[in-house]
Order: sequence, then C-alpha cells, then structure tokens
Amino acid sequence: MTDTIKIVPEKEPSSFVLVFALALAGFLSGLGIIAVYEGTMPTIKANKARELREAVFKVLPGVTQMQRLEYRDGKLVPEKGQGDSESSVYAGYDEAGHFVGYAVPGEGPGFQDTISLLFGYLPDQRKMVGMVILDSRETPGLGDKIYKDADFVANFDDLSVDPMIVAVKKGTKSSPNEIDAITGATISSKAVVRIMNEARLRWEKRLPPPGHEPALE
Repeated sequence: MTDTIKIVPEKEPSSFVLVFALALAGFLSGLGIIAVYEGTMPTIKANKARELREAVFKVLPGVTQMQRLEYRDGKLVPEKGQGDSESSVYAGYDEAGHFVGYAVPGEGPGFQDTISLLFGYLPDQRKMVGMVILDSRETPGLGDKIYKDADFVANFDDLSVDPMIVAVKKGTKSSPNEIDAITGATISSKAVVRIMNEARLRWEKRLPPPGHEPALE
C-alpha cells in the first residue's frame, strides 16, 4: 500500500506585510543615504572652499591674500563665513595687503545645464584678468572646451569690459573686448560671455569707487 503525502501550500504573506516590508526597507535605505550625506558634507564643503580659494588666486595674478565680502545694507562688508551666495564677492590683496582686484562669481544657463564661473576683475583698469569654470555639464568634446581649451580660457587674461564683452568667430577678433568663440561650441562660448557680462554689470552697482575698497582684515 502506497503512502500518500499531502502537500500543504504555503500561505502567501498578506498585502499589509508586503507593504510594511517595503516601507521599512525604504525607510532604512533613506536613513543610510542621509547618514552618508551628513558624514561626507563637511569634507565636500572643505573641498569646495579650497577649490574656490585656489580659483581666486588663479583669476587674480599677484594675489596672495583674500577675503570674502558680502553686499549688505547697501555696502560691501567683510564676511568671515565660507558661503558662496549671490551677494558675495572676493577681494584679493598682495603680500603687503594692498588691494589688487575682485574675484566675481557668475552663474547662468549654458547649452546643457547651468554654468558656474569665477573671473578676475580690475575695476580701475576696466578689464578682466582671468576666468575659471567652477561647475559645468556642457557636452563632452565640445561644450566642455570652455574649461579644457587653453586658448579659449586665455581669452580672458587681459580683456576689456567696455562696452561689453563680445564673442566672435574664432580667428576674427580685432578689439580688446572680443573673445574667440570655440568652433562647434558657439552656444557654450556665448553663454560664458553672457554670464560674465551680467555678473559684471550687477556687481559694478555694488562696488565702491576705485581707491575706496575694503581693507584686508
């Protein structure tokens, strides 16, 4: 006589158990992401502060000291924090503490995404003396040349701001306020120029007249 084995089907978990398990897994994953974010944030901020400081010295030749200035209550005042708000600009000084120029931040839309940059500005000479791209997601191989193409970056090492900076076809610039656009990346080139013009015009209304710059503290 053959024994019959009765198979009892396993009971499927209820919808409540499934939903609860998924919710718990999502909650724990979220906590893990937050913990990693909070743990790495001080390092990220420190790296950004270091990169910004290096950029200030790069766009302002001859500068060995700097201080962040914030536009508040109609005037520029030294700010000890390390923020990078739109109301901040960076003053550069030489070894003797004499004012050299401003490192001005700018931001605006490019071809792909937002472009953030910093440029050196000498208001008494009415010219820009350097430019660094701080953040960009422009098209690799084309738009990213705004920071990879040394010739394009060199356009801004001695550039008149009057009446405005203008991007022209590569090889055709003939005026001190013109820059050679990048072949194949004209939109990105013009975006950089537009951002710099807008930032310069915005800050010129806030900067004190030459000879009255904030002293280094």
